[in-house]
Amino acid sequence: MGGKLDEIGIAEARSALAWWLDAGVDVAVQEDPRDWLRPAPPPAQPAAPQAPPNVAEPSADTLADLQSWLASSANLPLSAGAASRILPHGPEHAAVMLLSDRPTLEDAAAGQPIGGESWMLTQRMLAAIGISADDAYSASLACFHAPGARMSDQDREACAEIARRHIRLVQPKRLLLFGDGPSLALLGKRVLEARGHAHKIEGVRAVVTFHPRELINRPSNKSLAWQDLLLLMEDKA
Repeated sequence: MGGKLDEIGIAEARSALAWWLDAGVDVAVQEDPRDWLRPAPPPAQPAAPQAPPNVAEPSADTLADLQSWLASSANLPLSAGAASRILPHGPEHAAVMLLSDRPTLEDAAAGQPIGGESWMLTQRMLAAIGISADDAYSASLACFHAPGARMSDQDREACAEIARRHIRLVQPKRLLLFGDGPSLALLGKRVLEARGHAHKIEGVRAVVTFHPRELINRPSNKSLAWQDLLLLMEDKA
């Protein structure tokens, strides 16, 4: 007890306080006693990465399962944060299934695979062959309007597989492919090569023709599209 105490000057005290503050020490003593002999806890294990939602393959059981997967999956071609998801619509066992090219801004604004003036023309085309728009099932090759995105060969193959599964579940009486996109994906040919012939896709009679959007821009092709519609409606034998 009585030993000599070392005194520090004001400058040294300030230096010590500054060091403590830099080290994050803001109190002289802890409220609870520390067990200095307790072993250090093991390092925390990093959390396991969470899988993106609903990335499983779509169910092949029902059309409703596939539609639900298309509406929610994050693992679809051209899926991106800025992309608009465009869902199919129409009845099962439809008189005709319309499979159109990737949605445009006009389609995205309408919230359906074919929108705006193109959908109005589509309705007139269907009426000309005796089919109500309510009896048609409409879908697009890709479910997304993704501005600036390009479809790779891998994307096209994935879209083709989804489309084939879609056709099997809808079970339409006939299939009409609108534009180069679905024609390339399902037949490996562009419209000008594939049109004028009846094809079989998943056992369904299929015909390729111009997208209504192109017919609006090039009315001279409407006569060719009419021939395609007549071919579609021929006896399936």
